[in-house]
Amino acid sequence: MAELTTVAALYLLYLDRKPKRRRVWVHDILRRRSQLGEYHHLLQELRLDDGRFQRYLRLTVAQFEDLLARIGARISRMDTNYRRSIPAAERLSICLRYLATGDSFRTIANSFRVGVSTVSKIVDDVVSTIWDSLVDDFMSVPTTDEWRSIAGRFEERWNFPLCCGAVDGKHVVLKAPANSGSQFYNYKGTYSIVLLAVVDSEYQFRVVDVGGYGRSSDGGILANSAFGQALRSGTLHLPSDLPLPGAEDRGPQPYVFVADEAFPLRRNMMRPFPGRLLPRERRIFNYRLSRARMVVENAFGILASQWRMYRRAVEVQPEVAERCVKAICLLHNFLQQTTPAAAAVGSVPGGEVEPLPGLGRLASNNAAREAIRVRETFTSYFTSEGKVPWQENI
Repeated sequence: MAELTTVAALYLLYLDRKPKRRRVWVHDILRRRSQLGEYHHLLQELRLDDGRFQRYLRLTVAQFEDLLARIGARISRMDTNYRRSIPAAERLSICLRYLATGDSFRTIANSFRVGVSTVSKIVDDVVSTIWDSLVDDFMSVPTTDEWRSIAGRFEERWNFPLCCGAVDGKHVVLKAPANSGSQFYNYKGTYSIVLLAVVDSEYQFRVVDVGGYGRSSDGGILANSAFGQALRSGTLHLPSDLPLPGAEDRGPQPYVFVADEAFPLRRNMMRPFPGRLLPRERRIFNYRLSRARMVVENAFGILASQWRMYRRAVEVQPEVAERCVKAICLLHNFLQQTTPAAAAVGSVPGGEVEPLPGLGRLASNNAAREAIRVRETFTSYFTSEGKVPWQENI
């Protein structure tokens, strides 16, 4: 009798563990997606008002169609005997809405009347496709001639000659990844990955490196990035040294990048002089460098204002967050280059740019003598041949 009881108990346990047959393949709410979902209902109305459409997806209707033409074939899926696939335009809309708002996958799923796991797969698939499809057209590594052109625009707009870009890092806050220890824990008390970016004078991203642990310093992330290694090894294809404008007697100087005090001083990387009580020449150099470096801060500000994912703790795996951040940087460049009426920000006149506040956070500085000499040359130049009328008032 006891044996029969045991067998019966085991059989009941087997029935409990046996996968239950799915009662509903598609929920009734999701079945009405084509009538009541945001894409089929609200978005089609927004198409009649370009301004509202742009505020909703951050792209105009024309830009949306342009982007869809570039990636539509790669994000399309085939219909099956069980269900119809979600069209490429709707998949792109779901992804853009997530990036534009930073809402949870469940919120996006309820709005568009699709499954939560469907939103997760769509976002990951579309951002990966955006990067693969657009990187060559909108963020290819500059050639020597392109670096030279970027430097010319920096001199014209921001009065810093031989500057190929401004470098800085931005923390993208994450929900604490499982079993990650303190790798992603940063000095601000949050969990994050770091976006290291090189920005030109037009607020466009020329080089990005995403995925550095939040606990790492900007200088450490630079050293471990492909950009930092290429800069250090001399394989970035920067133009040959050139005399500063009107100062041929000072000899050829290297093309440089400008950065804040968290980065090391190198021959091709200029950072401010540390401290508060500085001589006049060094204070002027810090002002001129800060003025040029503001473009990267402004670019990060534009990203955060347009793509609200940056303003929330991203609740996805770090590798998915990396792909989202890279796709947003590409979309930023795409918008900058395809918006005909974009406001052209010219050279900021003196008096409207404030110098950076006192430099309190200092990185270890093992600068070589060559790097010190280059910075001193720029310092002397900015108080003589290269001075601007308003710097004395600043």
